[in-house]
Amino acid sequence: MVDADQTFVIVGGGLAGAKAAETLRAEGFSGRVILICDERDHPYERPPLSKGYLLGKEERDSVFVHEPAWYAQHDVELHLGQTVDAIDRTAKTVRFGEDGTVVRYDKLLLATGAEPRRLDVPGTDLAGVHHLRRLAHAERLKGVLAHLGRDNGHLVIAGAGWIGLEVAAAAREYGAEVTVVEPEPTPLHGVLGPELGQLFADLHGEHGVRFHFGLRLTEIVGQDGVVLAARTDDGEEHPAHDVLAAIGAAPRTALAEAAGLEVADRAHGGGVLVDERLRTSDPDIHAAGDVAAFPHALFGTRMRVEHWANALNGGPAAARAMLGRDVTYDRVPYFFSDQYDLGMEYSGWAPPGSYDQVVIRGDAGKREFIAFWVKDGRVLAGMNVNVWDVTERIQRLIRSRTRVDTEALADPHVPWESLVP
Repeated sequence: MVDADQTFVIVGGGLAGAKAAETLRAEGFSGRVILICDERDHPYERPPLSKGYLLGKEERDSVFVHEPAWYAQHDVELHLGQTVDAIDRTAKTVRFGEDGTVVRYDKLLLATGAEPRRLDVPGTDLAGVHHLRRLAHAERLKGVLAHLGRDNGHLVIAGAGWIGLEVAAAAREYGAEVTVVEPEPTPLHGVLGPELGQLFADLHGEHGVRFHFGLRLTEIVGQDGVVLAARTDDGEEHPAHDVLAAIGAAPRTALAEAAGLEVADRAHGGGVLVDERLRTSDPDIHAAGDVAAFPHALFGTRMRVEHWANALNGGPAAARAMLGRDVTYDRVPYFFSDQYDLGMEYSGWAPPGSYDQVVIRGDAGKREFIAFWVKDGRVLAGMNVNVWDVTERIQRLIRSRTRVDTEALADPHVPWESLVP
């Protein structure tokens, strides 16, 4: 039973936390809503940080989830630049790290997100070593890329995941020289597999990016605090004026662990364990966004998704569950990327080893196609490249678990209606 005397606390001021606060008010909750954000900026969306904002094509104000006045207008108590350093589950309180303020909660949402993994090599303390996770990181990196472009400077990127590739594309548009070091045999290998990973290697190669696959950085060489080169484990040194560490992100679970909540180990993706209602092992505490590891009945596994759509949808789902609504969080994972003249959307879940073939519908040579990852005739995932308005149909096909004729699936002249139940 939810009433006006209750207090709901949200720890984490990213997209998931901000959308959860919005949903609580939209669903009619009239109690106290407290949103605690460890950054001094109002809650914002992260995709522009490696896309439009980094390229200078979007204004800074465009990244924010709400106008600054929205929080006061909707009676959401926003605490910027504050951290929570302890949860007392018995007393049902959280304690602020800065001044020790203690706030009682009836329901608590952990939307603490993730943080960049750090390079564990000599030289990471040099001024020219960067990460990209926060708005402040993007502001700094934007200036760095512009400077490198003007001076024909060299950027070395450790990691060929989505952040690494999007920054590589932005750096090339600024005119910087770019080298990417990646231990896997292709970019995005763990997400797309070798077949489609090669597509992105070719795309970036055509734009002048140099790849070194099967290698890792072992040292960032510098002098007087300035980056001079990056050394790889084959002994080679690569010219560098700046280095971006883009080797993934780790869920911020320390607060949950200290509170005794169940947490997955790193080998299984990490994250706070939640059920289909996004409840943790404590029924009065929920988790959403990058930090939550939730069971997905459709794919038969527990997953943790670090993408915009998961925060956009997970925050509201958790808010409704906190209100006692009947919630089952089973969204098909979705993400998108823009690199040079290639735009893509991906739906589903098909890591290497989970599928037996990749079916291409369209013209891969012109980079206008849809790729389907298929197992035993069933579509596990689909990625549309420079083909639009098909995401809903792809997701319906994935959800249907229907066996499809792969020849028909590959034929763009076969109407979707014959494929999608």
